[in-house]
Amino acid sequence: MIRILSYIPILILLSWIAVILLQPLLALNPNDINLEHILGKPGDSTWLGEDDLGRPIADRLLIGAQVSLLVAFSVMIVTLVIGTVIGIASAWLGGWVDQLVMRITDVFLAFPGILLAIALAGLLGPGVGNVVLALSIVGWVGFARLARGQTLLLKNRDHVVAARSLGTSSSKIILWHLLPLIAAPLIIEATFAVAGLIIAEAGLSFLGLGVQAPSASWGSMIRDGARYLLVAPHLVIIPAVALFSIVMAINLLGDQLRDRLDVRT
Repeated sequence: MIRILSYIPILILLSWIAVILLQPLLALNPNDINLEHILGKPGDSTWLGEDDLGRPIADRLLIGAQVSLLVAFSVMIVTLVIGTVIGIASAWLGGWVDQLVMRITDVFLAFPGILLAIALAGLLGPGVGNVVLALSIVGWVGFARLARGQTLLLKNRDHVVAARSLGTSSSKIILWHLLPLIAAPLIIEATFAVAGLIIAEAGLSFLGLGVQAPSASWGSMIRDGARYLLVAPHLVIIPAVALFSIVMAINLLGDQLRDRLDVRT
């Protein structure tokens, strides 16, 4: 039973990804306005109802999933690469380079990440591209600190010292002797980062700094539906449940990866 439950997060995530990939075949109409079905309840004319402009919530929900996952995975890849390179270089070179990198990361960590992302998104202006840029500027710090810490633990290990003694170049040592060993914690960190980025994108869109109308986003759907919470609560509940399901699935998947990749077990 427990083994079956462990597959639920993977099934939820794969279901969302499959729906996103199949969107061209679904003939979605997320921006079609139908004034006759304003605030339509689920099941009346469409299976998840309509919003305040009569647009189908189901279609907008699927488009919002595409935006959220696209932003989250784009930012994760960018921050993973940049943070890992900076962290490994900082620990490997040491000295004033390491001190400079640590002071820069301390400056970023002095501010709550989401507040700094809001400030950057406000300066850059709304839009998906600016959201990706703002979250990337903020998100690399965690990967950098993790990569630096892991590299400091490994750079003086016997196999690394032996490779240095044999005249192996630093790039080959990092590529073949360090990266494979620090990949597991970085992958786990990346998994949790995706969940946090989905929430961050929804938060920025909720504040009007992310995806702009008429494009759909889970955050903007919750914001628009909050005005009709008493008369049409499904406008908020449906995107909120979708957001909860995918974030919970990714977090549970991250926990499972951490348990499986833990060398102590």
